[in-house]
Amino acid sequence: MPGGVRDSGRPGAGAPDEQPRPAPPTGTTEALDELLLGGPRTLSARDLARRTGIELEVVRIFWRTLGLPSSGDDEVMFTERDAQALALARALIEEHGLEPSTVVTVIRSLGHTSDRLALWQVEALVEDMETRFGLDDTSARLLVLDRLRDLAPLLEQQLLHSYRRQLAAVADRYAAEFGHLRDVATDGNLLPLARAVGFADMVSFTRRTAGLGSTDLSHFVQRFETAARDVVVGAGGRVVKTIGDAVLFIADTPGVGAAVALGLADAFGTSLDVEAAKGAGGLAEGARGVTPVRVGLVWGRVLSRFGDVFGPSVNLAARLTDVADPSSVLVDAATAQVLGGDPRFRLTEQPARELPGVGEVVPYRLESARR
Repeated sequence: MPGGVRDSGRPGAGAPDEQPRPAPPTGTTEALDELLLGGPRTLSARDLARRTGIELEVVRIFWRTLGLPSSGDDEVMFTERDAQALALARALIEEHGLEPSTVVTVIRSLGHTSDRLALWQVEALVEDMETRFGLDDTSARLLVLDRLRDLAPLLEQQLLHSYRRQLAAVADRYAAEFGHLRDVATDGNLLPLARAVGFADMVSFTRRTAGLGSTDLSHFVQRFETAARDVVVGAGGRVVKTIGDAVLFIADTPGVGAAVALGLADAFGTSLDVEAAKGAGGLAEGARGVTPVRVGLVWGRVLSRFGDVFGPSVNLAARLTDVADPSSVLVDAATAQVLGGDPRFRLTEQPARELPGVGEVVPYRLESARR
């Protein structure tokens, strides 16, 4: 690609005139179209409808469901690969019998996830270029645009590998959990999945991040999210989502959920001298300190949809998080009863609390029995 450069992998390598320079944008997007879209944009929505034999309104719905911008039906913006993707979506209905509404949900999940993924990865690359080469934000973005031709195939391969591994992991869990229930009648009124669901919420996120610049704030949030994911996965749980200053996780058993919750409270709390950090001020604490969390955990039944989980258990876990002390874990009475026979844990009844949207709840403090 014109303007492409090779770097030494070290910031500031070489003389100043050897610093990488972003390529001019002319021609860059056309080259990326060839790589990412399989060729030039030669088709309109109306052309796609004629090519695939699919109604024009369905073409519009498909594109809108992917979350991509579109204009008039005669605007030339699609490629042959877009026509192939549309035909494959139709095959889900005609050859595999899926309902059209289900196909819309599947396509929407792809659009939502890939949109976030692409933006997340590109922003990480921009930050990398800024840091390694001392570039301003605009120059870093132009350099990323230039480098995408080389990086995109590698990112695509990693995405496909990750997706296949995640799909296999879901299949493994379903086989282990439901394989023996093929001929067993279940109560259709119950939410389908028994799960431990928990929230870990940063203490005083607004105060801790007040005054941080974009770089420090990015590092702060990234450090929290990375550490939280490592703890959750390491203990056997799964991250459902992160919300800036909080993480929602689930686990397949009460014991694993308890281990995840205690791991989070411990990882973000035991090495922090809160008073000393307060004395250092919000900026020092936010940029360099460990951030304590409050954790709420509930064992109950949930509904899993749209990459998220729903149900009373999720709401209760969030409300328990609100009233937990820093670096502590609260569970409800029913979860405490389930965990009560596990010698790894100690549970201590707390005063009853009125929780918004839930009512009066008697929480229990969950601790490791080894302490």
